[in-house]
Amino acid sequence: MAKIIVMEYERAVRFVDGRVADVLGPGRHRYRRRGTTLQRVDVRPRLVTVPGQEVLTSDGIAVRVTVVLRVTVTDAAAFVTASQDAYAEVYAAAQHALRQAVARLELDALVEGRTGLGSELLEPVRVAGERVGLGVDDLVVRDVMLPGELRRAYAEVLLARQRGRAELEKARAEAASLRSLANTARLLEEHPALLRLRALQAVGGGETKLVIHEGEVSGPAT
Repeated sequence: MAKIIVMEYERAVRFVDGRVADVLGPGRHRYRRRGTTLQRVDVRPRLVTVPGQEVLTSDGIAVRVTVVLRVTVTDAAAFVTASQDAYAEVYAAAQHALRQAVARLELDALVEGRTGLGSELLEPVRVAGERVGLGVDDLVVRDVMLPGELRRAYAEVLLARQRGRAELEKARAEAASLRSLANTARLLEEHPALLRLRALQAVGGGETKLVIHEGEVSGPAT
């Protein structure tokens, strides 16, 4: 009898006379050496990057999109028997799903919705992974690269938007200030005694002189 120790992050697929017999989990195992072949499989999660795929949007703009997948071996037997390269199968499925998804979108929709594009791509890639023993845990669209001229145009648009927002906030602040002054003026016109009261409050600070003319309070002076 032979022995094998399978690590916590591994599975060992046991073939007997060329057929899959079972999958050995972590620990020490004994097996009959004759007619038996063992193949270790690393089941730790792995990142698969699909870099810089140049695809056309529905309005004919060429963009380069990078996708990152997090995959894990979920079926060790299928992983070693269903394909010569299971990771390549998932890579190709991600390429295909990406091209189909981008081809349905105009450039503006792609740029604005790129954070949600990964969830749309995930399901078809997950189905492809299941066929070869891989679970696709996550799929993220990391980069959307535009042609140089379009990058500059988008930068100018964003800058103009920020300037517009700043001007709007400034105008709102000025309008609020004018409303406050108008309200104050109306109150003083309707209630002249408020002006005298305000002058007396100013005098209470100790550093203000109050000049009083007959019949009126002229206001604080320093």
